[in-house]
Amino acid sequence: MESSKKILWYNLAFMAFSTVWGFGNVLNGFVYFNGIQVIFSWVLMFALYFVPYALMVGELGSAFKNSGGGVSSWIHETIGPKFAYYAGWTYWACHITYIASKGSGGLKALSWMVFQDGSTYDTFPTIGVQLATLGVFLFFCWVASRGLNPLKKLATLAGTSMFVMSILYIVMMFAAPIINPNGGYLSMDFSWDNIIPQFNVNYFTSLSILVFAVGGCEKISPYVNKVKDPAKGFPKGMIALAIMVMVCAILGTIAMGMMFDPALINGSTESFNSYVSNGSYWAFQKLGEYYHVGNLLMIIYAACNAIGQFSTLVVSIDAPLRMLLDNEDARQFIPTKLLKQNKFGAYINGIWMVVALSGAIILIQIIGGSGAAGVLAQLNKLNSVTMPLRYLWVFAAYIALRKARDKFHPEYRFTKNQPVALVMGFWCFFVTAACCIMGMYVKGDMFSTALNVITPFVLTALGLILPVIKKREKTTV
Repeated sequence: MESSKKILWYNLAFMAFSTVWGFGNVLNGFVYFNGIQVIFSWVLMFALYFVPYALMVGELGSAFKNSGGGVSSWIHETIGPKFAYYAGWTYWACHITYIASKGSGGLKALSWMVFQDGSTYDTFPTIGVQLATLGVFLFFCWVASRGLNPLKKLATLAGTSMFVMSILYIVMMFAAPIINPNGGYLSMDFSWDNIIPQFNVNYFTSLSILVFAVGGCEKISPYVNKVKDPAKGFPKGMIALAIMVMVCAILGTIAMGMMFDPALINGSTESFNSYVSNGSYWAFQKLGEYYHVGNLLMIIYAACNAIGQFSTLVVSIDAPLRMLLDNEDARQFIPTKLLKQNKFGAYINGIWMVVALSGAIILIQIIGGSGAAGVLAQLNKLNSVTMPLRYLWVFAAYIALRKARDKFHPEYRFTKNQPVALVMGFWCFFVTAACCIMGMYVKGDMFSTALNVITPFVLTALGLILPVIKKREKTTV
């Protein structure tokens, strides 16, 4: 009876797939890596990074199956409570830039629903767009402060619908030439010279985009020991996940290659920013034209995206903050004032800290933002630099776990070979750190480069300062 409740490996693969993958990953890869040349990079990223990363997560989840805190719990068990606080802090701090981008993304989606084009929103003055973004951000901070999270279920629904739309795009795009042979599709050159990318500065400084795209599978770690025969079932599920993601990345890239010419994308900075900002909407708009339904598919996509962006904004303000401040092991390093809750149970001073940090990022872009499309491109790159920093703790926990192999006995192991396990742990740590550091540089844009460098530095410094303040609190009492 108990075995019948176990998750089968292919069910796990589908659960993880909807968590890890999204339509934006296809677009970003296509835009940043010169069209179909990204296929080569996707294959390398999956084989050398994503598969070992997912299997390491499986071993960590199996070793600490009763720990509910995810990465922070793993660090607490393997390294110690103070580093567990730093891991929790990193997870929260990474969401500061993510939060700053959600308001802009939501407004962009609404503009496509109303104006049904990208040029109208992109011509708005930067100061107007950012002040509107700030207003949206402050409103949802107020919603979070009231202890209200009515959009959590909407976030799940929107996430599911966006996942469905991304699969639908691939299926409909490959069927389009059969249904509408005269749609005006672009031909692609799959010769070896055209598939292999140029390994230049732009290539290496864009790799953080791919790392960001394939990260986050640690969210499925609680299910490791619920899988039927974890030692065999979990790796099969993860390999199936990698294959599905790789197939979607490649087919999605080919589908976009039928629509968009990389030469136009890379024609100028303005053109590049426009594709980063509007490419997903143009994709569904063109798809609607092929099927003679006008802007219907684009409007549906924009509606799903708008709901998803705004609901994710609320969840991202509230959930990571609670994960950090609710953790008893982390609270001993956090100043008392940040632990204050209002009558609705919300950490009000923590929300004010979110307001100060995310609000600063939004306002700073009034100074250096190059139009509405430029702002979205900046935030997209900033997220690709900061968000993967939390993955470093996954690999640190894995290395510590393997070094203490006599202490912990997970039911599932990535590999029984100790040297191979440690090499892969250090390799994934190095790849993540290197891609984030290289991604900070934006050719020809010193403002974006400075923003990418200063933001992680400030957030890290703040995380180091808080335990010092807490220590002084204890000595003065």
